[in-house]
Amino acid sequence: MSDTTGTEKSPQIITALARGLSVLRCFGKGDRFLGNQEIAARTGLPKATVSRLTQTLTALGYLNHSKRFNQYSLGVAVLSLGYSLLGNSDILKAARPLMQELADHAEASVSLAARDGLHMVYLENCVAYANMITLRIDVGARTRIANTAMGRALLCGLPEQERNELIAEIRQATTQEEWPAIKAGIEQGAVDYREKGFCFSLGDWRENVNSIAVPLIHADGTVQAINCGGPSWQLSAEKLEHEIGPRLIEISRRLADL
Repeated sequence: MSDTTGTEKSPQIITALARGLSVLRCFGKGDRFLGNQEIAARTGLPKATVSRLTQTLTALGYLNHSKRFNQYSLGVAVLSLGYSLLGNSDILKAARPLMQELADHAEASVSLAARDGLHMVYLENCVAYANMITLRIDVGARTRIANTAMGRALLCGLPEQERNELIAEIRQATTQEEWPAIKAGIEQGAVDYREKGFCFSLGDWRENVNSIAVPLIHADGTVQAINCGGPSWQLSAEKLEHEIGPRLIEISRRLADL
């Protein structure tokens, strides 16, 4: 089910708009076409409602309809919105050279991401020019908050009430079998941040991949996260803590001052 469906309960939310956006959000990587039935299953909306929404979004250019398959794909208007966000971000413009410098130094991948529901969305990813096996993640890709260094760093940067509400949402969306490990990771992230200023993911996101992250807390209260990650044989926990972590903290400090 879409991350946004719960927001419809708020009296300040325009339900029709929220539902239309949930249709767009249900398209994931590899989903070239989706039919109304699949969209209804992913969003939790009635099929009749989905049919009206897809017709409206198609008329506005946010979806394309394939007569051959009788299914929908994302339209160019969606890309235009994303391009406007990325192209007009002063933070991204300032962050790129700092991130690239760290990526080259660490021979790893350095990313900046923001929250989208229960996920983090990559806004920028810089990789080491000299390392062809560095993690390469597309801008716009999504990863879970629950078990990543970036997600843990985001949680640490949020105000207490907002953090507790997000953890409760994560708990609700997590299976009973998975929750103990997720909970332990979140709690350890809080300890690491309090004691060291950054959070780790040592094989939690992907096996044999280590990463470290810090929150980026802007003057307006917006919280994002910056991480550095790569193969565990290349980025040991010791290297992350003593070499990469302090550099991430400095990057975050410089960007937060903008």
